[in-house]
Amino acid sequence: EVINVDTNWELIEKQPLENLPPQANPENLAYIIYTSGSTGKPKGVQIMHKSLVNCLESMQQKPGITSNDTLLSVTTLSFDIAALELYLPLITSASLVIVSREIASDGIELIRSIEENQATIMQATPATWRLLLTAGWKGNQQLKVLCGGEALDINIAEELLKLSKEVWNLYGPTEATIWSAVAECRDVKFNVSRIHEEDVIFNLPTKTVPIGKPINNTQFYVLDDNLQPVPIAVPGELYIGGGGLAKGYLNKPELTEERFILNPFSSSTPSSPSKIYKTGDLVRYLPSGDLEYLGRIDYQVKLRGFRIELGEIESTLIQHPQVKQAVVRLYKNNDDEKLIAYLISSSEISQTDLRQFLQDKLPGYMIPSSYMMLEEFPLTPNRKIDRKALPIPEANRPNLDNYVKPSSEIEREIAQIWQQVLQVEKIGIHDNFFDLGGHSLSMVKVHSQLREKFSSNIPLVEMFRHPTISALVKYFSNIDDESSRKNNSRDEQVSAGKERLKQRLNRRKN
Repeated sequence: EVINVDTNWELIEKQPLENLPPQANPENLAYIIYTSGSTGKPKGVQIMHKSLVNCLESMQQKPGITSNDTLLSVTTLSFDIAALELYLPLITSASLVIVSREIASDGIELIRSIEENQATIMQATPATWRLLLTAGWKGNQQLKVLCGGEALDINIAEELLKLSKEVWNLYGPTEATIWSAVAECRDVKFNVSRIHEEDVIFNLPTKTVPIGKPINNTQFYVLDDNLQPVPIAVPGELYIGGGGLAKGYLNKPELTEERFILNPFSSSTPSSPSKIYKTGDLVRYLPSGDLEYLGRIDYQVKLRGFRIELGEIESTLIQHPQVKQAVVRLYKNNDDEKLIAYLISSSEISQTDLRQFLQDKLPGYMIPSSYMMLEEFPLTPNRKIDRKALPIPEANRPNLDNYVKPSSEIEREIAQIWQQVLQVEKIGIHDNFFDLGGHSLSMVKVHSQLREKFSSNIPLVEMFRHPTISALVKYFSNIDDESSRKNNSRDEQVSAGKERLKQRLNRRKN
């Protein structure tokens, strides 16, 4: 309805001057926000007033905000964490400074904005904090750093601790209203050493900061596929209950029923059902009671009959001292399926080095076929890693600069088998089988053909240990030499035995 102030003024004057009585109640919707669709189709999440108030009042206490603070808002309005940046200062009389998208995505400009506005609190994703560090941010000892949206790398947390007043790691799905857990990184180095001590007992390799414990009026449940609680250190899916839960998905009753299930650990009635939200996040309890985020269950893939957690490969890759970030995806091209690892590293790393590093830590079927080095990962507008925008790998080709043509008969025969299995026209004796696009299943095919071709019972594990034609031929040569030595030794033993028997017979005759 269009209200024309000039022509309708007489009518407007007759309206009451008092404020309208409040119409909203805690169950009414505060807003509907659509998820990014990074793990499926976008869906509208219905957030109630009581859920939003619960999050804001908990955040007001921890990490904490007062009327003396200035919060610098850098988050796009399409990301639900922007609600905290807008409303938290308003309910506490703190100052709010909203920066433009251009400034928020420019490291140098963002540094200048922090200083000019004398910001004391800033919330951002790990990608934005990394952007600041890369731009040469010298730090601000009055700034409280809030980091969330993705797993916080320990190295980033350590750098931020040196440059700021406090660092807080935040976690929460949109369906549980902005944030559901907080963890203060007061002394990350101490925490890392403590976690490593626990690693020895519980085998908990980690390179990310724990997401901590639930906020006020929020319950966490780490459950297996049968909705049973799992022990400490055992991965399980996180379910969230309590005051932060959304009403459900807009116009999607089936999906709402699938993801917001009845709480099996709490009594509920038809008029007052107790629900828990199935997050799809894989976590585990540390002995301290803190939760560690392990990745998305949505990132579980099936490759050649094996179920693989991509997050497990990623967490193993970032244990390499030169790897800063890692993302792994399953790439499908017709009938060909393979794992691709995308890496950001501090220096050049060869695929062979990476593969050898992983071979000691992961089974063969979990080792990526290809590795792509990137300067930065593509990001969504919310500054999360955009997995769908990762570059498509090019077909693997032999290194022609280091190409050495097969010369002996056995080298040529092995090369022909490789060419047939890998669909590569030209293969040198120093080309790595896996660098050419090979994987565990194709290695099994090669292994079968080699056994048939050479009538030799070659252990499959030796094929993985000798991934070049030259190494494989050398292995065959050593086997032949060893076999020859054994045969010669056996002949010598037989001759010596015959000679000893002959001597005994002569002594008896004498």
